[in-house]
Amino acid sequence: MEISGIISAIVIGIVIGVLGRLVVPGRQRIGILWTILVGIVAALLGSALAAGLDVADTDGVDWIEWLIQIGLAALGVAALDRTKVGR
Repeated sequence: MEISGIISAIVIGIVIGVLGRLVVPGRQRIGILWTILVGIVAALLGSALAAGLDVADTDGVDWIEWLIQIGLAALGVAALDRTKVGR
């Protein structure tokens, strides 16, 4: 993986993590680094899941892939908030 790919993963992770965090109701007690890590993992898993479901490459914006990624990020944020790892 090149440096541009790593930077892209971080930027996408930030966006996905923040969107996932906004979906979860209430206040989350996890830090920004955990949010970014959850977003990166959700982006990677969501892309793989979308490819497995054959919805990753569509004409225009890949809305289904984005929804999968944001949903996974929301699950990750909620799970971390309920454990001692995020505190």
